[in-house]
Amino acid sequence: MKKLTIVIATYNRAPYLLRTLKSLTNQTLDPERFEILVVNNNSTDDTKEVFVRFATLYPTLSLRMVDELQQGISYVRNRGIAEATGEYIVFLDDDEEANPEFAEKYFYFFENNKEKNAAGGAVIPVYEAPVPKWFSHYIEKMITGVFDMGARVVPFRGKSYPGVGNSGFRKTLFERYGTFDPALGRSGTNPLGGEEKDFFMRLRAAGERYYFVPGAQIYHITPAYKLTEDYFNRLSRMIGVSERIRTRTQGRSAYTKRLFSEAIKWGGTLVLAFGFLLRMQPIKGKYLIRMRRNITCGLLTGK
Repeated sequence: MKKLTIVIATYNRAPYLLRTLKSLTNQTLDPERFEILVVNNNSTDDTKEVFVRFATLYPTLSLRMVDELQQGISYVRNRGIAEATGEYIVFLDDDEEANPEFAEKYFYFFENNKEKNAAGGAVIPVYEAPVPKWFSHYIEKMITGVFDMGARVVPFRGKSYPGVGNSGFRKTLFERYGTFDPALGRSGTNPLGGEEKDFFMRLRAAGERYYFVPGAQIYHITPAYKLTEDYFNRLSRMIGVSERIRTRTQGRSAYTKRLFSEAIKWGGTLVLAFGFLLRMQPIKGKYLIRMRRNITCGLLTGK
């Protein structure tokens, strides 16, 4: 039995999935110590054929594919958790490439830190098209998840948490606190979110801490369509919708508190927008305000 399972969620992105799989062929961790589990979520392209051809080319890798028929990223990840044989579960998405030390860094993080149960690594965006003029750091983070916490193992602080697309857990953690909420998370082409925040907030409420693992980085492939105004509007609106679903599920007080938080965020947004204006970058401030407006609309209306 492999001690670490890398779970890759995939839906209709066969060319990108191939890039993800290829990035796992040169891992510095001994292949005897990890398996690669691809969870296919009703793909209608040639995902299965691509996987079979790849597995034939790399017989020394432990590779499996399973199907998850219920549509949605939370269903997919939950299926990966159920199917994983490893004590440690690491998640990748099908639009990411792992650096060579990716598996090794996670493996030894859990091996050497018996009291630590959850972790995440750096996310580096790779753009397939030029970024638009309205792109600021804040919008980049929303679209790509870009972040890095340096060269040391440190805990995530405050309300920060890793993206599940580059995260690792002891499997026993899911037995204690449950899995991802299927009411949240993207489904097909719908960019609904919130499943990551919901899960990590549950961990925090239970007293668990999660840590940054230096060296376990992924390159997030960002195609041209994610740099369009249409995608920006849909994604930011869905952030608000997912926050509405997440907090209303917790009760009226949680939703009210989130509305109060949104009001505070508006103040911060206006300050940042004014800063862009002073730096002669008004378009970045304009889109920052538009992002906040879209999130607020989704939070209030649920659509």
